[in-house]
Amino acid sequence: MGRILAIDYGSKRVGLAVTDSLRLIATGLTTVHSKDLIQFLENYFKKETVDVIVIGEPKTLQNNKSDSARFIDPFVVHLQRKFPDKKIERYDERFTSAMAHQTMLSGGLKKKDRQAKETVDMISAIIILQDYMSFTENKI
Repeated sequence: MGRILAIDYGSKRVGLAVTDSLRLIATGLTTVHSKDLIQFLENYFKKETVDVIVIGEPKTLQNNKSDSARFIDPFVVHLQRKFPDKKIERYDERFTSAMAHQTMLSGGLKKKDRQAKETVDMISAIIILQDYMSFTENKI
């Protein structure tokens, strides 16, 4: 069984999180510039087996696509073409940035560390992945 990789996609930066090989624990992987993401994934997939890619889907409180969907939708199409052997899942990412900030605050991170957007993006990816894992576990 391969890992699950979560992507918190942004127009500038992308937060990445991944499960262990048993799909029990979600861990932050890294943050990369959005233009470098495909190359990063190609290299990562050469080293690790990943079966599922979960991409955060930004929605409004009214459950409509948010403005940032205009960046994510074309990326998802490109990802599906580039990695046809991977299952691509979209997962609601509402409030993940706010939850990431709260997690950093609760974890005792200093203000300077909490302001690092790369950290917020990676923690958001972890939250997306954990929520997705809980959701799919409850569906079985």
